[in-house]
Amino acid sequence: MQKVIVTGGAGFIGSNLVDELIAKGIRVIIIDDFSTGKKENINPAVEYCWEADIYRESVQDLADFMQYHDIDTIFHLAALARVQPSIQDPVQYHNVNVTGTHNLLAAAVEAGVPKFVFSSSSSVYGNAKVPTSEEHELDPMSPYALHKLIGEQYCKLYSTVYDIDTVCLRYFNVYGDRMSLDGAYRLAIPIFATQIKAGKPCTINNDGEQRRDYTFVGDVINANIAAATSTKEFKGEVYNVGNGDNVSVNELVEMMKGEKSYGYGVIEPNETLASTAKINLDLNWKPKGDLRKWIINYMKDLKI
Repeated sequence: MQKVIVTGGAGFIGSNLVDELIAKGIRVIIIDDFSTGKKENINPAVEYCWEADIYRESVQDLADFMQYHDIDTIFHLAALARVQPSIQDPVQYHNVNVTGTHNLLAAAVEAGVPKFVFSSSSSVYGNAKVPTSEEHELDPMSPYALHKLIGEQYCKLYSTVYDIDTVCLRYFNVYGDRMSLDGAYRLAIPIFATQIKAGKPCTINNDGEQRRDYTFVGDVINANIAAATSTKEFKGEVYNVGNGDNVSVNELVEMMKGEKSYGYGVIEPNETLASTAKINLDLNWKPKGDLRKWIINYMKDLKI
């Protein structure tokens, strides 16, 4: 791995990945449409940032771009994220998350890029038995979840038919530095932090007893790099990237010392909890994040 593309490289997870790649001496190109990413997140050592929508660009233009920059690895993180907004706008989500992924894969084959690392989601499992292994049946409960599953299937298909090595990482509720405090795609932690700072109660969907496996962004970055640098031939292999424990939404609000207010009922899994045995074995990866300790520092930094 010498020169890579990171799609969504100005976003929360993508910019953290870019920083770590550059720290390791890897040359980095970013593709981002800045719908949610921020220009201030971009590491000044990035060689080039192409402001583009991957689902609008032609496969040939994407392939020409990859060839011109002599890319050997693609980290595909660009996506419209979150379950509830995808239910409200399934067409746009499909355009970005399915068509965009397919365009990128087809371009990578055309350009002869040997490795493709796809950011998937634990949402592909739906309401699953826990802890959840990669062999668990899949039951997407939203357009977003289905789109991530289709992306995985495209990766496997392209590995089988077109001989590009692909690997899919199923993230479980990622948190960490650069989570957005505003916009439609905020995660639970920054939503609650904003409400607490404004002196308002935290709005909790359903009864708050739904449990989530929260995964530190630094661990997600390490999983991406481990997958990209492994000598294993993956051929569309999938891996959970989770912390291996979980907390309820009510417990999360209590950690943040917020008051609770219960809002709407929404469609969502009751519990997520990753089995990480497979990624531990194949990639020697183990999570190191500590949600409780991180939240203490996070709230201090926000002066809450």
